[in-house]
Amino acid sequence: MSMLDAPRDRAAEERPAAGELLRFVALGDSLTEGVGDQVDGGWRGWAAVLARSLAPEGQEVEFTNLAHSGALTTELTTRQLPQALALRPQLAAVVVGGNDTLRAGFDIRRTALELDATMAELSGHGARLLTACLPDPGSLLRLPAPLARPLARRMRAVNTVVHALAARHRAVHLHVAELPWPAERRLLSVDRLHPSAEGHHLIARRFHDLLVQAGHPLGPPPASAPAEPPPGRAADLWWMATQGTRWLAARSTDLLPGLLALAASEAAARVRGASGRHDEQMAHAAAEALATPRLPRP
Repeated sequence: MSMLDAPRDRAAEERPAAGELLRFVALGDSLTEGVGDQVDGGWRGWAAVLARSLAPEGQEVEFTNLAHSGALTTELTTRQLPQALALRPQLAAVVVGGNDTLRAGFDIRRTALELDATMAELSGHGARLLTACLPDPGSLLRLPAPLARPLARRMRAVNTVVHALAARHRAVHLHVAELPWPAERRLLSVDRLHPSAEGHHLIARRFHDLLVQAGHPLGPPPASAPAEPPPGRAADLWWMATQGTRWLAARSTDLLPGLLALAASEAAARVRGASGRHDEQMAHAAAEALATPRLPRP
């Protein structure tokens, strides 16, 4: 029996005993990198907050954050996964996919294959997985409906894939998309796409709750709000004027032409009374992607 065919409860069997080291590795994009939760001039984020609450008394946590801003699912297998496997984690977070929906060349089949391969390798090597479905970026940014609808459709497809793969690989899965982002503005950072420090703490607490429910011995849960005060409006404006504008410019050159084409197609479909057809096509593509056999790793 191969590593990938091993029973998925191996992670529970290899759970560190008291006094041993728990290795936690986070893979993903800017959400997991910690954008929006600024501490001492850098990003902290939900994964780092959670790491501090993973160890019961007598146990230590070695946390490594491999996530980086702008990462696509294709970068999981080519860049982050080899580094993660070398660290031999017992717990691994795989939270990614939002950037895929913001690219002109979005391909749900490729997204599904990369996520499936990453999760299979990590779980096959004994790691318990943390996964999450993500909120729709169009609604967070309050984009006009012709632009928001195509993005929402893509995000639904990605979340459909993540839901199915979380079940396939027995991951601890958090419905981040269902947290009250639009209703509670304080949970979002100035860019409206990433959580604020309070939003990151909320994600960490929810993952902690799920791990406790799954029977993992943990330390006390993260605080309900960060001990550090949030950056003031001046710091928010400085971030938007420097990093934020670069982020928008980088994505505009790649995303905007394709997004405008999607919006034009959406408008034409609505005129013909066939707007539901695009939803059906994307849902069918997501189902086909999940049925596609996983590509073997070289």
